[in-house]
Formats: sequence, structure tokens, C-alpha cells
Amino acid sequence: MLKGEMKQDQSAAATELGYVFTFLLGVLLLSMFSVWAWDIENSTRTRWNEQALEENLREVAAAVERADAASRLDANSYYAEPVLLRAIHSDVSALTLILDDFQITLIDDRGIYTDTVSISGASSTVHSGEVNLGKSLKVWVIYDGGEVIISHIGPQSK
Repeated sequence: MLKGEMKQDQSAAATELGYVFTFLLGVLLLSMFSVWAWDIENSTRTRWNEQALEENLREVAAAVERADAASRLDANSYYAEPVLLRAIHSDVSALTLILDDFQITLIDDRGIYTDTVSISGASSTVHSGEVNLGKSLKVWVIYDGGEVIISHIGPQSK
């Protein structure tokens, strides 16, 4: 049997404390990385939403211009064009497109996205319509009887 003195060894405790502090440092760094990655993802989503909404607005404005061109060719003509909207990651029920004689306006009830695109007004047609984007992923631009309207409901067969 071995006989000896008991020594108080504190190096093992210091090693354990080193492990704990290393673990906590790792948790801190991972948390900071997660917040950083979340912020990048969130700002990217916001930028993509803004770009998609701007492009949707431009495409509806271009369709209105084509309807105006059809009205200038023949005032008694009938023109209907569907505009497929790009999907966005937002509450689309709060988004409304409004067409008047001078512009197409996107209004957000929450005040996050608001934009306007001017139309040429090169024809003598009346422009009107209001579409809530929460009802459909398609906006119809219809010219009939001297009026260009936007609607989420497609034209009835003529």
C-alpha cells in the first residue's frame, strides 16, 4: 500500500474553468453570428420586396400604356391584359393599387411601401380602378368604352 501525503491540486479546477469559459465564449460568438445572419437575411428580404413591388407597379403601368395605345388605334376597340404580379414576402392585404388619369399609386395601409408611377396620358381615355393585392396575384388592365380600368376580376367574354 502506498503511503503519502495528500496534496491540494488546483490545476484541474483551473482547467475546468477554462473549459467553461471557452464554451461560454463559443455561445457568445454563435449568438452574435446568428444575429448578424438574421439581420442580413431580413434586409435582403426587405430589398427584394421593394424591388418586386416596383417591378409590379412598372408592369401594370406598361399594360395601361398598351391599353391607351389600343384606344388610340380604334376608340371602339376592346383590350384586356392580365399582369401577373411577383410574389412578395409581406402582408399583401394591406397593399392597394390605385389608377387615376395621371399615375398608378401603390398604397400600404401600414406605411411601409408607398410608390407612384406616372402614366403618359397620351390618349383621351379615362383611367380608374382600385385593386387590393391581397385578393389576387393577377391584375387585369381592361380598355372598354373609352375607359381603362384595373381590376382583380378578369373581363367577361364578349
